[in-house]
Amino acid sequence: MILQHERLKETFAEFGWSRIPEVFDAHAEEAAKLNIPYLEFLDKLLQEEIAYKQDRFVRMRTRMANFPYHRTLEAYDFSFQPSIDERRIRDLATLRFVENRENLIFLGPPGTGKTHLAVALAIEAIKHRYTVYFITAHDLVQMLQQAYVNQTIKQKMKALSKPSLLIIDEIGYRKMEEPAAHFFFQIVSERYESGSIILTSNKSYGSWGDIFGDSVLATAILDRLLHHSTTVNIKGESYRVKEKKKAGFFKPDPQAHEKE
Repeated sequence: MILQHERLKETFAEFGWSRIPEVFDAHAEEAAKLNIPYLEFLDKLLQEEIAYKQDRFVRMRTRMANFPYHRTLEAYDFSFQPSIDERRIRDLATLRFVENRENLIFLGPPGTGKTHLAVALAIEAIKHRYTVYFITAHDLVQMLQQAYVNQTIKQKMKALSKPSLLIIDEIGYRKMEEPAAHFFFQIVSERYESGSIILTSNKSYGSWGDIFGDSVLATAILDRLLHHSTTVNIKGESYRVKEKKKAGFFKPDPQAHEKE
């Protein structure tokens, strides 16, 4: 019996199984006690291993994706943002847009949950084994400028074209200088119909000429981004402002009632 147990351990190791060795004895005792059929016993063991490997895969890919934080769709308060159609977001979570190499743009004021939704959808993409990378527009510009100075720009551009889903967060908080704007155009062009992009921005499309400092360039960027895309406009109050109001940071103006 001991020899058989040792042989099983060696077999588990040979197959690269990590979870089954941890739960085998408990499941074996349960199967013997409850007279569980062999196939059911084997199925339970394999399902434990599959779930463990999937969880490990998701955690590893999530770390590699460079998210600023971990957010899920379940944690998003759709009731606070009635301008968003929850069914539409749930449909996006099926990831057909990633499969079809389409883009997704979230537009809205700061603090309305654009980044939250982008990260939540990206985590769903990781669960479905798509490759994902997250970066803010500010960090992207700095990274590309440094790569240009170091003469590694081609390698960086190639790396940014590889993920199934690239998230570029906070477009519009800072104006892009001419070289950075052209690099951005190249990224969008490289990924056109070959990989999905999620963008978040606090600026409407009509203001993108100001972001890139060139209305012609902005039009060319939008032409490629919007050809196969979905735009979600969020119109609502900032979550952060809401929480501060709850905490009493914003006091009502005693003269406001008199002015009405």
